[in-house]
Amino acid sequence: MKLAIRKRKIGNIPILEVVDETKIYEPMPLIIYYHGWQTAKELVLTQGRKLAKQGFRVVLPDAANHGERKTELSPIPSLTFWNSIQSNLFEFSFIVDFFENLGVTTDQIGVGGVSMGGMTTAGLLTQHPEITAAACIMGSPAMIRYRERILYHASAAGFFLPNDYEKLLGWIDAYDLDSQIDTLAERPFLIWHGTEDEKIPYEHIKDFVEKHPKENIEFIFEDERHLVRGATMDLVTEFFANNLPRVTDV
Repeated sequence: MKLAIRKRKIGNIPILEVVDETKIYEPMPLIIYYHGWQTAKELVLTQGRKLAKQGFRVVLPDAANHGERKTELSPIPSLTFWNSIQSNLFEFSFIVDFFENLGVTTDQIGVGGVSMGGMTTAGLLTQHPEITAAACIMGSPAMIRYRERILYHASAAGFFLPNDYEKLLGWIDAYDLDSQIDTLAERPFLIWHGTEDEKIPYEHIKDFVEKHPKENIEFIFEDERHLVRGATMDLVTEFFANNLPRVTDV
């Protein structure tokens, strides 16, 4: 299969669209896959290729403040980080709507991402029942807990944080999957995490999974740090191939 990798913009959002070049204008299941903190869409292109070869239309956006939209980091700890995630949440429906209006989607939508992109994915599940399946790779579905972790460590290190830090980030409460697990509604959800992850604690993810044993969660953990290898990308590809029906499957 020869893939088309199309560099385009949806509004002001730079994306890469990866798709079988013989089916560019045909309806296909859509997967939006988000990159991690301080990287760019090109860093998840290998994953995008693997997914597209399975018959999906894959969209890789640059998050706000990243890639072609790169800006200087705010001196206030985590401000740029949370702003980037919130922008992803804002822009998700805008991206889906664009491809739906072109008539090149089906009713099957997948979402996934690494690190910051994994947190975006978990957040989207709380508000978008139209998502069929999702994959959170070395991210956290417990955003409130992660917000508390940042607050603790930034304060302990003597960094400036506004007194109303938690209120300024109050939107996180509505997108925290851990406290709204009912919104997952038994949809297939892959979580992969390294037990030695130095950025997003493995314990946060382990606790989340153990707290919600009845959910349709596929939890894979390995003796890894905050790093995605080719074998993990293959797991993600297999997950979507098994849980996101393609036109040829029905």
